[in-house]
Amino acid sequence: MSLHAQYLESFLRSQFYMLRMDGPLPLPHRHYIAIMKLVKTGENNWSLPELVHAVVLLAHYHALASFVFGSGINPERDPEISNGFRLISVNNFCVCDLANDNNIENASLTGNNFGIVDSLSELEALMDRMKRLREEREDEEASQEEMTTRFEKEKKESLFVVSGDTFHSFPHSDFEDDMIITSDVSRYIEDPGFGYEDFARRGEEHLPTFRAQDYTWENHGFSLVNRLYSDIGHLLDEKFRMVYNLTYNTMATHEDVDTTTLRRALFNYVHCMFGIRYDDYDYGEVNQLLERSLKVYIKTVTCYPERTTKRMYDSYWRQFKHSEKVHVNLLLMEARMQAELLYALRAITRHLT
Repeated sequence: MSLHAQYLESFLRSQFYMLRMDGPLPLPHRHYIAIMKLVKTGENNWSLPELVHAVVLLAHYHALASFVFGSGINPERDPEISNGFRLISVNNFCVCDLANDNNIENASLTGNNFGIVDSLSELEALMDRMKRLREEREDEEASQEEMTTRFEKEKKESLFVVSGDTFHSFPHSDFEDDMIITSDVSRYIEDPGFGYEDFARRGEEHLPTFRAQDYTWENHGFSLVNRLYSDIGHLLDEKFRMVYNLTYNTMATHEDVDTTTLRRALFNYVHCMFGIRYDDYDYGEVNQLLERSLKVYIKTVTCYPERTTKRMYDSYWRQFKHSEKVHVNLLLMEARMQAELLYALRAITRHLT
């Protein structure tokens, strides 16, 4: 995160406030929730402020897991070293090298599976699509009916985007070298089958949709969370706005680039996977800007972060710097957190009314 110092400052402020400053939950409870990412009340009754505090903590650490695994900073136990840990290594490169932009950037481009020429043409093609979308938007806007159809299409297709541990999305050889032994955390889990589930079953005709205009962060979630858990709303809102608007106007080696279209597509695709729709957004842009390998990466990082591999990280936008891909992970993390908060806070609002 230090690659994006302005965002890091906002992130650390909000995390410190959740864990250390005055709030409805006692300090030990906060850390327990953070560690377990699970609330069990037993016979205790929780007040609404305590519940909101717990929800914010859960959403924060669920989303943070996406950033941690997506950025490759997850040490795994080495079966060959007694009581030891190692950093995951793929093709002779350790994920700790990710901290060095130039090394990891050059390394990922010189591997056998990645061609410099292909990645350059891939970058130019992406920039051409961004330019064309801006021009088309200026010439003619899609109708509400068209935008609704495109959202439903993208939402259904997101159900068929498989996560990274399913080899059907890439040739088998692409993943043979980076199979990773996952941490043995089963001893801490009462229900090993508990985890992310798609918001709708495949094959369903009418998939549920959360219309963002009916319950927005700006108009509803922010005021509720701020009323029940003082000041956290301001800190979260600052963080959401910071990451959404963060730009250096660069793409790989290109400068003076307007990346608004691309950042919005990334953020809205995460919400689309969770069934959240913005009436004023044309989801046809998602299909044009986000290639399939990137969609697989996004779904894995946001829904099954522990399955993320370095090969997946390297498979998309191969000309981009590591700092730019970290920027992508920040967008995915905050979009995922906001999606979880919208559902939780809407449920609390309904309970109150």
